[in-house]
Formats: sequence, C-alpha cells, structure tokens
Amino acid sequence: MGFAVNFSIAKTHLLSRKKQSVVATLGVTFGIAMFILMISFMKGVNQFLQDTMLSSTPDIHIYNDVKTDYSFSVAGDYFKDSNASVIVYHPKPKQISLNIKNADAILADLKKDPVIGAVSPLLSTQVFYNYGPVQINGFIDGVHINEEARLYSLEDKMVQGTTQNLLTSSDGILMGSGLANKLNVTLGDLVSLTTPIGTTMRFRIVGIFAIGIGTLDNAKSYVNLSSVQQLLGQNSSYITDINIKLTNNDFSKPKAIAFYKKYGYKSDDWETANSSVMASNVIRDVLTYVVSITLLIVAGFGIYNIMNMTIANKMKDIAILKAQGFGRKDIVQIFLTQSIVIGTFGAITGIVLGFALSYSLSRVPFPASNNFISLKYFPVVFRASHYIFGVFFGILTTFVAGFMPSMRASRIDPVAILRG
Repeated sequence: MGFAVNFSIAKTHLLSRKKQSVVATLGVTFGIAMFILMISFMKGVNQFLQDTMLSSTPDIHIYNDVKTDYSFSVAGDYFKDSNASVIVYHPKPKQISLNIKNADAILADLKKDPVIGAVSPLLSTQVFYNYGPVQINGFIDGVHINEEARLYSLEDKMVQGTTQNLLTSSDGILMGSGLANKLNVTLGDLVSLTTPIGTTMRFRIVGIFAIGIGTLDNAKSYVNLSSVQQLLGQNSSYITDINIKLTNNDFSKPKAIAFYKKYGYKSDDWETANSSVMASNVIRDVLTYVVSITLLIVAGFGIYNIMNMTIANKMKDIAILKAQGFGRKDIVQIFLTQSIVIGTFGAITGIVLGFALSYSLSRVPFPASNNFISLKYFPVVFRASHYIFGVFFGILTTFVAGFMPSMRASRIDPVAILRG
C-alpha cells in the first residue's frame, strides 16, 4: 500500500488513544528537556571554572626549576685523588639561585612571537603585612603593571583605584580585597611589609582588586618590580618567573615544550598547571551525559511499552489489514510511523522546554559571596550542538523503541487471530 494510506492509519491509531500518545510524547519531552538543562548548566559551570582559572593563571609559566644536586660534595672533592670511598650521609642543601639568567634577552625574544599576546616578568616573595597590631602572612608580586594588567585583565577587577596608579607611585601597592578587609585599610593608608629575611618597607595603598578567588584576594598584592628587587636586595635584572598570555591558548602545550627546549627553563602550560581542574571538568561532563542519556533511554522504554500495548489491542485490526493485502512492510511502516511521530513531537517540545528552563536558570541570581563576586547569575551556556544532539538522540531512541514492536506486529498470522 502507499505511504499516505499507512500514515492515515497510523494517525487514526494515535488519535484513538490520545492519553497514551500524550504520555509517550511527554516522556520524550521531559527526557530531552532535562538533558538540555543539565548539559547547559554543567557546561556553564565548567566554562566558569575555566575562565576563573585562566583569569589568575598564565597560559605559559616559565621559571627556574632548580634541584639540588647531591652527587658531589666537598669531601668527595678533597679525597678525589685517593683510593678511599667517600660516603656523605644526609648532606645539607647548598645555596641556590632561582633567578632566570639573561632574562632581558629572553623577554625581548618572546615579544617577537606573533602568537604571544602579553609577557610579564615576575618576582614574588612571601611577606608579613603589618598594620597597627595586625600581622597577616601573604605574598607580593613585583611586576610591570601594564603587562600584568594585559595578562589577567586586571583593570576589570579593580574595586577601588586603577592599575595606572601604581605607575605614578614608587611606593604604591595594589592589594587584594580580602586582605584589605582583614587589615581594615583603604586607599591612601600606609602598610609595612616584612620579608622572611627581615627587610621592611612601607607601601601606600593605591588600589584594591578582587579576582574572585579567596586564596588570592586574601593574601596577594602587586607592587612595582623594582620595589621587590629593592626589598630583596637584588639588581634590576633579577626576576624568577615569566608569565605569558597567548592569543590562542590552544597552542599552550606545544609552545611550552618549544620554550623549554629553546631557553632551558621549566615551562608549564595552563592545562598542566591546573590538571586537577581539567580532570574534574571531564568527570562532570561524563556524569552529565550518562544521566541525560539515561533519561532519554527511560523515555524510550516508555514508548516501547506503549507500542506493545497498542499492538496487543490492535491484533484484530492488524489481522484485517493483512487479510486485505497489507504486507509486512506496510505493518512495520504503520507502527513505526506512530513511534517516529511521538519522538518528533516530543523532541520539538523538549528543546523548547529545555531552552526555557535553561534561560530561566541563567537569570537566577547567584547567592552573594565574597569569594565569587564575579558570578552574578548561575552559569549556563547555550550551544546549538546540545539541541541538535538532544533531538537526534530523542528521535533515535523512539525509532528503536518502535521498531521492535513493529517487527513483531508484522509477523502476526492473520488466520490464527481471526479464528480466535
């Protein structure tokens, strides 16, 4: 028979049992809607965590990873001409220097690379912040503030003052918001900083920033690179780290390997430095897909049961159709069409409902928190690929769920059914 006739019969079956058809459609609808909501939200969480991580982590970090070599000792050098065996137990580590040699030449060479968007030399040290009777342990980064601001978009994170204030003040300091609150200081206040070696300097607060990560905002400050060099008693070429921001961080890993080979210093890309965060992103993605696909499969079993019930109730109708000349192919087409129609309507309404739920969640204010001030609403991403996958998998599930009962219906012996 023709497809038009088969489709008409399928339509009659669907409309004659409206409640079952609606229930099956709703099963697909909610399955796809929950899939879209979950994957949009989890992808949004992953994207937020990655953006937050990148806002405080360079794409590539170059530093001098010095390891103390215990294979040689003064005793060994003294007895080297004798036949005696020299064994030194528990040797004391020797004094080592962590600065990057020939840093100016390396910086100049890096700035010529077209893939590099910003290069920031860094000298960091632990300090004690002293303001009146309050003493807090933390650290300061000596930087060229313009390069550092380009690296981390620091200007957007300023709560009070601007990054440019550091350029006009030789003793200026940009302080994390959490640290400023603990010290109860504001713009213009003088704070004393003491290093582990006992050197003390006073700095005037010219800006307060908030990155949104408590461990940084509660302990970190920026000063001019020359100030830290003076605080540590080092010359103007002394730096320990070089932070790099690329125009495309997809090149981070190969570039880090190339820099290590070229300059001989340890180079970590942002994925290596934050491997635990990346691993948690993968785990969340897998969990989201597992749960979401399970919802769609459960909806498919619902359709399978409904199609089985429909076939059980339509045994005599199937026998009459086959007696009138409808072939096995026609019977499969009739019942498979019903399943596909249910899946298609369910998929369409599912993506609409999923979008509505996702959009509603994206407009829900995130609870106020000093540690995550940059997050105003729950993070949700909207990607066409999620909706396409949801529709495809939803229709595929209903197709499989309807195909098996359809094949069973096509094998029914009309004579046995009509005889009773």
